[in-house]
Amino acid sequence: LMPGASAELSTYGAKIVGLHPANPGKGLPAVQGFVCLFDLESGKPFGLVDGAAITAIRTAAASGLATQLLAREDVTTCGILGAGVQASAHIEAMLAVRNLEEVVIWGRDLAKTQALCLLLATDYQYHFRATDNPAEAAGCDIVCTVTGSSEPVLKGEWVQSGAHVNLVGAHSLTTREADTALIAKSLVYVDLLASSLNEGGDIMIPVQEGVIDQSHIIG
Repeated sequence: LMPGASAELSTYGAKIVGLHPANPGKGLPAVQGFVCLFDLESGKPFGLVDGAAITAIRTAAASGLATQLLAREDVTTCGILGAGVQASAHIEAMLAVRNLEEVVIWGRDLAKTQALCLLLATDYQYHFRATDNPAEAAGCDIVCTVTGSSEPVLKGEWVQSGAHVNLVGAHSLTTREADTALIAKSLVYVDLLASSLNEGGDIMIPVQEGVIDQSHIIG
């Protein structure tokens, strides 16, 4: 349950969702639920919005903003680790903020990843390439991890100096998508510090290992 309010928009509301990790195997989004909006003054409900769609847009938009602010201007390649809903949403976000020449996608199911590339090619005039080697996707100028993995799928040794990385999928203190080596050698920015300290396994596991401390988060 995630509530919020805005006096400027004269609205309050809540996002009510459940997480079902097995859903992608059934062709369904892992996040299910809705966002309900109310008039701030009267309390009259006026909006009921699909939670999966909002989650996809909002999550990718945050990565898009981070990329716009932090990535190099001369990037030409983007690697996506993951081939689900967030993969498509993140590709749209990356293309909105940088001029890319190639997008390389890795997923655990190569056939599914190849199908995604074919689908994307009908929507965008870019070169999409599927790979069965995560290191290929990790070697791009921009890297986005959008998996449901609880163990690292991205290794620091694969990521080139000067690359921009968006870590998206992990959301608990015991799960992470990147290994300690990547976090240790990176300049780390977070969207919300409190959430990162309480839910960010990508950062807090290296802290617990004693490799870095919380001051490693610089922005």
